[in-house]
Amino acid sequence: MAYITLDRNKLKHNYDYLNRLFDGNGISWSVVSKLLCGHPLFLEELRKLGVTRICDSRMANIKAIKKIAPDIETMCIRPPALRAIPDIVRYADISFNTEYATLEKLSAEASRQGKVHQVIIMIELGELREGVLRDDVLPIYEKTLTLPHIDIVGVGTNLSCLSGILPDYDKLNQLCLYRDLLHAKFGKAIPYVSGGTSVTIPLLTDKVVPAGINHFRIGETLFFGNDLYHDTLLPDMEHDVLKLYAEIIELEEKPLIPEGRLGTNLEGDTPEFDRNDRGKTSVRAILDIGLLDVEHTRIFPDDNAISCCGACSDMLVVDLGENTTQYKTGDTIAFSMDYMGAVRLMNSRYIGKRVIE
Repeated sequence: MAYITLDRNKLKHNYDYLNRLFDGNGISWSVVSKLLCGHPLFLEELRKLGVTRICDSRMANIKAIKKIAPDIETMCIRPPALRAIPDIVRYADISFNTEYATLEKLSAEASRQGKVHQVIIMIELGELREGVLRDDVLPIYEKTLTLPHIDIVGVGTNLSCLSGILPDYDKLNQLCLYRDLLHAKFGKAIPYVSGGTSVTIPLLTDKVVPAGINHFRIGETLFFGNDLYHDTLLPDMEHDVLKLYAEIIELEEKPLIPEGRLGTNLEGDTPEFDRNDRGKTSVRAILDIGLLDVEHTRIFPDDNAISCCGACSDMLVVDLGENTTQYKTGDTIAFSMDYMGAVRLMNSRYIGKRVIE
């Protein structure tokens, strides 16, 4: 079975790096754990690090977190589906919200459970994903204050995830100004101004994040050490906390050009081949991983001599060239991956999960 590993020491290095960065700027932060897909083995590693706040968008994952560490503060960072409201109140300490009708139902459910549910109101600042439109912020906030079992503990925004709108000082300062306006008008303290995500980290190191932004939600940079603002890597972080290993289940020297009439493959594509390669061969390996597990464009062999030929549902075909490394059947090939590749792999029950030192 192909498997993905989490390197405990590299994860700790990145976590400690981010802790120092945020502590040095007077900012609290929460780990976004949705990459881990609720897998208890890897969630346990977060608990061992001393993580006190975790964000996720899936209730199954939040339940898994609470089962492992009931004292960890959980944030549901996707506006709640109405059918999920009982579980939201039961397992999420805080939820991100944009709809007053949903807030009403959260209050009613919190009353049934004998709780006061905490919420962060998300504000639309140009990304066109979730968020209350600017003209509606004050009316929704005012009405929500009347709900007896809801406590507004913050305002937040999301940038970069859908439309690719980058954060900047102006947009983040707008969020701070909303906090100031709401506090001045209604007289209620707003503890969280949640404007930072992984893409905002470079702005923090460049000292261009407004002082009012006091909460970040960090996932990708913790696990990959990415500078998402500049599409590069942060030099002081580890970039391969997660690795994929797939086993060679067939290894043969084969022609570069297939034989027969071309139709479409499993993905509905008609592959193209260079006619100059007719008559040439190379060593090809089939690996025990396929499109059911990950898109092959999301994983990258550590060995630069290896290239990907394509994949079907259960198998990945790679070109080893002349196989100068002398791979053989039963050997494993190591891959790095991007964020979406890792999510797909973590979500596949056909991929083993291991923690390594």
